[in-house]
Amino acid sequence: MHTNSIIELNKNAYLNNIQFLRKIFGKKVILSSVVKGNAYGHGLHEFATMANDCGVNHFSVFDVEEAKLIRAALSSKVTIMIMGFVPDQDMEWVIANVVEFYVFDKSRLSTAVKVAKKLKTRAIVHIEIETGMNRTGFNKQELSYVITTLKKENQHLIFKGLCTHYAGAESITNYYRVEKQIKKFKEIDDYICNNGIQPEIKHTACSAASMMYPETRMDLVRIGIMQYGLWSSPEIFVNFLNSTKSKIDPLQRIIAWKSTIMSTKKVNSGEFIGYGTSFLAERKMKIAVVPIGYAHGYSRSLSNQGRVLIQGHRCTVIGSVNMNMMTIDVTDIDTVKKEDEVVLIGSQNEMTVSVASFSDLSNQLNYELLTRIAKTIPRKIIQ
Repeated sequence: MHTNSIIELNKNAYLNNIQFLRKIFGKKVILSSVVKGNAYGHGLHEFATMANDCGVNHFSVFDVEEAKLIRAALSSKVTIMIMGFVPDQDMEWVIANVVEFYVFDKSRLSTAVKVAKKLKTRAIVHIEIETGMNRTGFNKQELSYVITTLKKENQHLIFKGLCTHYAGAESITNYYRVEKQIKKFKEIDDYICNNGIQPEIKHTACSAASMMYPETRMDLVRIGIMQYGLWSSPEIFVNFLNSTKSKIDPLQRIIAWKSTIMSTKKVNSGEFIGYGTSFLAERKMKIAVVPIGYAHGYSRSLSNQGRVLIQGHRCTVIGSVNMNMMTIDVTDIDTVKKEDEVVLIGSQNEMTVSVASFSDLSNQLNYELLTRIAKTIPRKIIQ
């Protein structure tokens, strides 16, 4: 494990977010915590444990490896749903461990039946349909095969869910495309039900869709970015504010990323700092070296423009972000010294460096920045 920095997860902030979301969605809607991408960089094991302590018992993952981590951490007391990759060789583990999974092609459906028969049990499947995302999902012309198989193999298949995914619900520019998808989903749902079969639940909404299109909440919502205290886009946030009297952000960021100064140095005017000639000292300067770089997930695109907090001051990254280090301008902080705390994400005194500021400076999505944070950095849950 790295000792160069630490990730803190605020349990009280997470509980606040979950309570807000449940108030919006109502008690009948299942809230599935999306923890793909190492729980959006928060640390899958630590985050899932914290979420479960806060009453969350349904988790959505991308692949089998993530499912195994959740099952190991939380045993059989939670529901796990795999939305993406399930290699054929792992299907036996998935079914034997009562893990639910998306089925979006004929091959996976037939493999599920074959393995379930071998294990003398039933595979729990969510049938994903293509409504306009054009990524994964059964087309309408394939549904007769799906319906026939679900009926014929009902001793080996549980038709748990019918689902789809929207193509950009976070942006108003995709409004008509998403509305078209909602309509198509309803048509396909009716078609399936009219053929004498129906799922236990229906689910289509991610964080953005659940806020912008309330009709998509259905029986379950797959909540990713919002549970971590971040909005899918500024549009989603503004739309929410316009719908409520309070103009205060109800979400609280749960992540903080902190490091320390490993050394300080004085640099004369006219000297270049770091690799190449990207930064020239135009005055006598004092710099602090921080043991964080792009190998840890701090993007090179933040060279000469990233911000960190030291002693309650907002300080600028100067020169190129290196693989394992970066330099900070601390000229105007007289008392700065080795081992002072450096906040990369989070708050210090009255100052804050938000995840959104990274995307503003580097053109990275907040999702992208978070998932790039190194898995080897320790995660710690705080109250």
